[in-house]
Amino acid sequence: MNKYFFLLFISFLLTCGYAQTASIKGIIFDENKNPLPFANITTESSGTSSNENGFYELRIPANRKVKVNISYTGFKPITATVELGVNQSRELNFVLKTNVEQIGEVTITKEKQTRVEGIVTLEPATVRRIPGANPGVENLLTSLPGVSSNNELSTQYNVRGGNFDENLVYVNDIQVYRPFLIRSGQQEGLSFVNPDMVRNIKFSAGGFKAQYGDRMSSVLDITYERPVDFMASFEGSFLGGSAMVGGISKDKKLSAIGGVRYRDNSLFVNAKDTEANFRPRFFDVQSYVTYKFNDKFELGFLGNISINDYEFEPFTRQTNFGTLQDPRALLVFYEGQEDDEYETYFGALKATYDVSENYTAKFIASTYHTQEQEHFDILAQYRLGAVNSSIGDENFGDVEFTQGAGSQFKHARNDLDALIFNFDHQGDIKIDEHLIKYGVKFTHEDIRDRLQEFEVVDSAGFNVRPPLPDFANDEPYEPFDEPIEPFIRIRSFNDMQINRFTNYLQWSYQNKIGNAKAWYNAGIRSHTWNVSGDGIENNTQSVVSPRAQFAIKPDWDKDMIFRLATGLYHQPPFYRELRRPDGSVNEKVKAQQSFHIVAGHDYSFKLWERPFKLVSEVYYKRLTDVNRFTVENVRIRYQANNIAEAYAYGLDMRLNGEFVPGTESWFSFGYLKTEEKFDERGYIARPTDQRLKFAALFQDYIPNIPKMKLYLNLVYNTGLPGGQPQFADPFDFQNRLPDYTRVDAGFFYTLKEEGDVLNKGHWLKPFKHLEVGFEIFNLFDRLNSITNTFVRDAESKNQFAIPDFLSPRVFNLRIRGQF
Repeated sequence: MNKYFFLLFISFLLTCGYAQTASIKGIIFDENKNPLPFANITTESSGTSSNENGFYELRIPANRKVKVNISYTGFKPITATVELGVNQSRELNFVLKTNVEQIGEVTITKEKQTRVEGIVTLEPATVRRIPGANPGVENLLTSLPGVSSNNELSTQYNVRGGNFDENLVYVNDIQVYRPFLIRSGQQEGLSFVNPDMVRNIKFSAGGFKAQYGDRMSSVLDITYERPVDFMASFEGSFLGGSAMVGGISKDKKLSAIGGVRYRDNSLFVNAKDTEANFRPRFFDVQSYVTYKFNDKFELGFLGNISINDYEFEPFTRQTNFGTLQDPRALLVFYEGQEDDEYETYFGALKATYDVSENYTAKFIASTYHTQEQEHFDILAQYRLGAVNSSIGDENFGDVEFTQGAGSQFKHARNDLDALIFNFDHQGDIKIDEHLIKYGVKFTHEDIRDRLQEFEVVDSAGFNVRPPLPDFANDEPYEPFDEPIEPFIRIRSFNDMQINRFTNYLQWSYQNKIGNAKAWYNAGIRSHTWNVSGDGIENNTQSVVSPRAQFAIKPDWDKDMIFRLATGLYHQPPFYRELRRPDGSVNEKVKAQQSFHIVAGHDYSFKLWERPFKLVSEVYYKRLTDVNRFTVENVRIRYQANNIAEAYAYGLDMRLNGEFVPGTESWFSFGYLKTEEKFDERGYIARPTDQRLKFAALFQDYIPNIPKMKLYLNLVYNTGLPGGQPQFADPFDFQNRLPDYTRVDAGFFYTLKEEGDVLNKGHWLKPFKHLEVGFEIFNLFDRLNSITNTFVRDAESKNQFAIPDFLSPRVFNLRIRGQF
């Protein structure tokens, strides 16, 4: 009996000794107050690492001094001595400073993780500084290889031969959407992503992992700020303004950040060749709020309200084209106006629960509601003729001889109401060096769309009928004595629902092959969707998408990483892809399929004792069940069939580094070829076949005046296919638009930088940072065109492709500040 009592007493003492502990917790930051994920926090007897948000918690022995070591690759380590009582808890936040010494061993930290995954990371500060007609994350993306946009007023972009609808966008793991009916870049207004609220930016141009959704081209993964102190900023210019404010509660549990933006594109539209009364109002308010109930459970809310009101009343337009020997012009007189409204509301709740140190579960519920109105009645009466080219003549530049005359009347009463629900569960499981991710998601899409649209074309006094078999005639060259028939007529009402079930399972692992470090990733996705609605046959389809990536870092003196990624990428049709050009729905449209193979190479080196990196990727995409489309400005019109197959291949290269000490700049090069074939007629260029791209993003400052800074954004793209008239055979129209060249420059003077010492009472004292400057958009006044307008010439019986020019050189003043 005494023996058992003694053992029980010893066990009690050991239990009490083990229970005599305390705890420390907090967040690990860098010098810019950005949380550092996966930092190491260790003592002599225990250790842990910070999570993705930089938060850590560690139990330490009580009633004695304990040395706590905090370290992170590339930063100087910190050692702190802590002494706490039994069960006592203390919050300790640490700030690590950059280690200027060269690192001997290279480990796969978060920065290395993005390298092995082939993901481009961009600095939010660079996004906010670089000039652009539509500043933001998308403006910076277009300076990357493989990413193209030929419209400075649009936030849409093509990636490696894909179209605007093939790109995924996530904000804090939540998928976001864009309006449906927008036709032109000047109607868009604002991107969903608010650059003032951004903390991290990750971008993949292809070969991405299974955890990302079902699109065929790219992924933009955004993380919003989580304030650790009060923060505020503002910006104002001739194009509008924005303001952002954020903060955290005293108990560090509640954090919130919010932003408001206003945009006005009048500066650009008033500079174009169309004289118009233009009244745009683009407004956006957004917030991200998190509440940490305890060390394991956190709840976040992402909300956005966007109201775009676009009013356009054109008066006249004169577009000069042709050659020096044969100059021509299109002169148009307008009557009528356009009134478009786009209101979108988005809200999402995200719950994160750390079940254990090795298992994290996330639950996301989101709602997207868009109400869109597209109403216009515009009569355009045009003259197409020869231009007076006699220099010095008082009528120089006027249309003297009319070769074609006619009119065009466009009418639309289009209204759309879309409601989308998402319910998503994701999980991360760590087992030794293995990381397993999984996800299950249900999406319900409810679409109500009314299309009432027609276009009447008259040329030389003859009403032009559509060139269809039912309307065979020889207008405008011979009269046709029949009732007036619109050249284009669309009348439909679609009330439909789409239910989607998606899931994925993904495995990641890293080890060594000899002395080389290797990283593996493999995963599989499935997507099942059902289309139903009024007058629509119930239809259900499924696809499965396996994907895999491999990367290796040899044990060489040179810092190099080699990558290979492959897999299937399906794009099940969204509502717009189901809608035919006549407005009816084809519920049997299949998912487009793209097979990717991407080989990449990263080489990090030092030049002039400063860091540089050269990234190269070659890729090939084989596309089947292609849903053919045409592009009009930023409006995509699908044929709602799967009759084509296509391919895309190319080379992307980017060299970035400190060309000027303390600043990051880069130069990009891309080569792309993408073609499609259908009807057994051979291959022709796809609408996104942009062969060559050169881009540069350059930052500099004046050595003797370091507060005077220069930002330069240069893009050169070879011309896209110019499209074809309505009802025309695309094989007969393979001409291209002129090359796209654009240079935007910004010159800014910093009035106050963080760390500047000022006298008490100085007017700049409240500011953390303040700068003013001016921007020049389209520095060399290049006449770039986005598409062609096709006009008949009754004399020559030809159709002329009249370029629709984008904005000329425009000046803008801008001020930015932070508190």
